[in-house]
Amino acid sequence: MDARPEFDAYVGSDGVTVDTRDVELLRAIDSEGSLSSAAASLDRSYAHAQRRVVELEDAFGSLVERQRGGADGGGSELTDTAVDLLATFERVRTSFEGITEVAETVLAGTVVERDGELATVDTAAGRVRALVPEGDGDVQLTLRADAVTLTDPDDTPLPDSTSARNRFSGTVSSVETGERVARVAVDVGADDPVLALVTERSRAKLDLEAGREVVVSFKATATRGVPV
Repeated sequence: MDARPEFDAYVGSDGVTVDTRDVELLRAIDSEGSLSSAAASLDRSYAHAQRRVVELEDAFGSLVERQRGGADGGGSELTDTAVDLLATFERVRTSFEGITEVAETVLAGTVVERDGELATVDTAAGRVRALVPEGDGDVQLTLRADAVTLTDPDDTPLPDSTSARNRFSGTVSSVETGERVARVAVDVGADDPVLALVTERSRAKLDLEAGREVVVSFKATATRGVPV
């Protein structure tokens, strides 16, 4: 079992998820006053927009109240359910952005070998392969948290079977959870822990909590170094 950094802000029900495009459509219906005008304003086909609204309503309930003809020519407006759904999505999105903000690891090290822009760097955690365009002395490595994969020590693939050749054994030191995403800090023996972003579902499946032993893996191309 592993926790891979694949996530986005969404709200789900009955196998149907509301994503950013759906939110844009609902908000356009609210502002334009009709489904056809909303689709046109977003440069989408009316048939596709209508089909998507039906799919969402099958999962979440009535979202758009439609009026036909009349003196005002009819139109559409959002139901209370749709307003609540948009509020929930915004709350999830805010939580998502808060948990992922400034999620990166900085490692200090020294270049000991170079192969073009790729370098082998000695760090307190061990040797790291990283992109270091220039410099042969001390460097500072930056690793994006969304590029880190966490695996169970007993279920970690062999190095030759994955492109994520950088790997360290470590212990989870803290977990910061959001509604959909968790930020996990792993002590690998460096001055600062390695940060990883995983979905809440992956966090639960891997039972990520303080004290849990894991293997941290990441690609050389996800690690950037600059001279210091």
